[in-house]
Amino acid sequence: MPPSGVRLLDLCRHPLVRDLAWLILVPDLITMPCPGRPSRETLGLADDDRLAGWLSALETRPGALEAHLAGTLRGRMGLYHERLWQFLLDEAPATRLIAHNLRIHQGKRTLGELDLLYCRLDDPRPIHLEVAIKYYLGLPEGPGADGDQARWIGPGGADSLASKREHLYRHQLRLGDAPEARAVLARLMAEAWPVGLSNGGLPLRCRLAIPGVLFYPWHATLPAPRDATADHLRGHWLYRRDWHALLDRRPLTVRGAWLHKPHWLALPRPEAFVPLWELSAGLDRHFAQTEAPVQIALQGPGSNVSRFFVVPDDWPRQIPLPPMPACSDS
Repeated sequence: MPPSGVRLLDLCRHPLVRDLAWLILVPDLITMPCPGRPSRETLGLADDDRLAGWLSALETRPGALEAHLAGTLRGRMGLYHERLWQFLLDEAPATRLIAHNLRIHQGKRTLGELDLLYCRLDDPRPIHLEVAIKYYLGLPEGPGADGDQARWIGPGGADSLASKREHLYRHQLRLGDAPEARAVLARLMAEAWPVGLSNGGLPLRCRLAIPGVLFYPWHATLPAPRDATADHLRGHWLYRRDWHALLDRRPLTVRGAWLHKPHWLALPRPEAFVPLWELSAGLDRHFAQTEAPVQIALQGPGSNVSRFFVVPDDWPRQIPLPPMPACSDS
């Protein structure tokens, strides 16, 4: 994140506002054939002072944001992330949310759903936005070559960057072109704008937002995956057995913080960091009870903060199969 982004994030104390600010400021993980996230200019928040003022107003009156996110604070992080986007597109100065989680049916079969439909206030044509937030750990050894996206897997080992990329591109982003989706969109547009505008047979414009963090192995060298953005957020992962070796290479003044879902987005404020002995004791208790990987943050000199995943010594217990090669296009 550029220095201006860090400065803007530091203005936010409310955890939900911080996560919303993080969402606006961070880059996507990978580039895709379709355009990426709505830009700050599209949202009407390109100017740093205007964005700071908008976030400050939310800090002063966070009630609407709190109410919108209330049902997601103990659920899936993906749902929390989607709700943040819903709020952002509906409340940003230059956009309007038209619909979300729009299910597309073919008879009695559900083909899928469109995450978000929005438009600019100066252009009512709808835009389909798919969103996914992902935290992938890179494997020094695994499927494919060093830069293969299949080498980057979730902390639970259930999915990979390669499989997620293929599902988004081959299915989710193309769902709006299905005849069944076009029919739903035509009805929706007629209801939203009874006079003057219809879908008119124009292709539905698609965008993808896929923020998150790529965690590189602490004990080995691994290049970035194919199509990774140059400025993607980075962290490291390490085995539980290597924890104290990591600490031995850090100054005694380093402090740490435990990152709890769904607040894996914005890093904690300085007051949330505790002495390392306290963090180490928490890790001991955690791994005595469960083998689930843990995301933490370490704050070093100069307020430099780094993300880490600490995983069990036998991680990963499963590795997803790479997706089947596509017959055409990429």
